[in-house]
Parts: sequence; structure tokens; C-alpha cells
Amino acid sequence: MTILKKKTEDAPAEAIGAGVGAMAPADYRLPLWFFGFEGVLAAAFDILKAFPSAWPVLLVLLAVNITVSLTMMRSRIRLAKALWRGKDTRKVAFALIALRVGSHFALNAVGLAVTSTLGHVFFAVVMSAMTIGMLAYSQETAIRALTRSAAGAGA
Repeated sequence: MTILKKKTEDAPAEAIGAGVGAMAPADYRLPLWFFGFEGVLAAAFDILKAFPSAWPVLLVLLAVNITVSLTMMRSRIRLAKALWRGKDTRKVAFALIALRVGSHFALNAVGLAVTSTLGHVFFAVVMSAMTIGMLAYSQETAIRALTRSAAGAGA
């Protein structure tokens, strides 16, 4: 086993397990409703295209997201940090960005640019749902890996 491979495999488990006592990796699971904030923010471009006056609501949701992250979800920040250290989470983030930009670019290239309110609402719902789904999947994958790692370290 190479040093680099050992560091990347052990880093998330150490980051979560350090100084927490008897909490299992699954105890850090973020609730699905929390991903709703991320979904709305991922759909912000189309929300603003469909409803230009919605920017104050998006700013309030961003502020609420940050506040909830720093207060109620404070103990779970370790999981979020572990998730962002994983290359799979970054791949998901870049894939969602590529999907967002690529889909509009492809539609513009074939002359089907999304210009209607309904089109932008549809794109907002799809981007939000995909973001929530991908974040939930990424979290479950990370928790499974961390649980396996913790079980292997305890044996």
C-alpha cells in the first residue's frame, strides 16, 4: 500500500473520528431537507431567469443555509469536510456544473434556447432534484466507506 493511498483512505475516518467519543460515522448523516438548500442554490440561475425579482429570497436562503450550517449542523461539519476531500464529491459537483452549462449550450446550439418561464422552472426543478439526489448518494457512499473503515480499524 502506498503512502498516498493510505492517507486518502484514512483521512476521512480520522477527520470524523478524532475526539468525538463513541459517535459512529452514520451519526453525522445530514438530513435530506438540508440538501434542499443546496438544491435551490443549484437552481438559482434558472429561478432568477424565470423570476428576476426572486433574488432577495435566494439571498435569504443562502444566509439561512450558512447560519444553519454554522449552528445546527456544526457537529456534522466534519462529515462535510470529509466529503469534500473525496474526489467523488468533487466529480459530482463538476458534473452538475457541466450538466448545467452543457445543457443550455447544447439547446442553444440546436436553436432550442430556453427562454420561457416554464422552461426555466423546468430546468430549476431538474437541477434541484439532481443536486439533492447526487448529494444524498454521495453522503451515503461516504458514510458506508467510513463505517467500513471504522469497522476495519476497530478489528
